Amino acid sequence: MEKKEKTKSFVLRVDAKTMDAIEAWAEDEFRSTNGQLQWIIAEALRKSGRLKKKKNKEEGEDE
Repeated sequence: MEKKEKTKSFVLRVDAKTMDAIEAWAEDEFRSTNGQLQWIIAEALRKSGRLKKKKNKEEGEDE
């Protein structure tokens, strides 16, 4: 049986200028603002070595 990931919700306060930049970036990447924030956080965690890269199940390559 596969282990399903749980999603936790939390409130994040961001200044208006930063939020505008995040929203514009999300639009450029065809993501929701929430999706963009999740991607930014995951990338930062991977780059710092705090989160391992997931394996692509079909090809066995890093995403």
